[in-house]
Amino acid sequence: MTTALITGSTAGIGAAFARRLASQGHNLVLVARDTERLAEQATELHDRHGIEAEVLAADLSTEEGIASVETRLGDRTHPVDLLVNNAGFGNKGRYLEVSMADELTMLKVHVEAVLRLTSAATESMRSRGRGGVINVASVAAFVPRGTYGASKAWVVQFTQGAARDLGGTGVRLMALCPGFVRTEFHQRAGMGTDNIPGWLWLDADKLVAAALADLARGRTVSIPDPRYKALMGVVKLTPRGLLGGVSSRTGRKYGPQ
Repeated sequence: MTTALITGSTAGIGAAFARRLASQGHNLVLVARDTERLAEQATELHDRHGIEAEVLAADLSTEEGIASVETRLGDRTHPVDLLVNNAGFGNKGRYLEVSMADELTMLKVHVEAVLRLTSAATESMRSRGRGGVINVASVAAFVPRGTYGASKAWVVQFTQGAARDLGGTGVRLMALCPGFVRTEFHQRAGMGTDNIPGWLWLDADKLVAAALADLARGRTVSIPDPRYKALMGVVKLTPRGLLGGVSSRTGRKYGPQ
């Protein structure tokens, strides 16, 4: 049986990955900040699917939290075969309306943690000649829209570059770029969602199924829904100057309230 480590596992996309992978017979290492929720999740997945679910409480906005997950990923006696870097959050407010401390915390989680955990995982995977990493980014990576989008753009570029450098080693890397997904993300950030059209929302379980299929196909970027694939196709054809104005207006219309 293979083992998958999932950060931000207790809610949203992370929880959907945990459910899907457990149903397929993978053992899990569940990583999040809330020890009680982790224990409940581990028990439920073990009882339902008969897999082993290890719990690792860690705050990836701290040095101690990142280091503890790095250590687990580097354990050669209990190797991790799939890493899902899912932990993340959004800040409510435009650039300069968000405190510098909050901006730096976002970069710690979205950039530093992703870099360090991917490196820890792939070093061990490369030596075994197999493994995979899914770094959860966002379609926001493809439009000029604030610090969140910029951090997710880094995730996409880093993942594609690392996948190229590790080509032929048996290790696959993929950036997952969803749109709006019904999770706790917006609620935790204090963002309103009533103004977001229903057709823009994605189901987390269907998204995860599509993402895992894309990883198996060897794709390095996954936009797991035809609606968003079409939208991103339009984005590629739109001049950057015009796109900046459109994304700013769209952000005010469909963003935090």
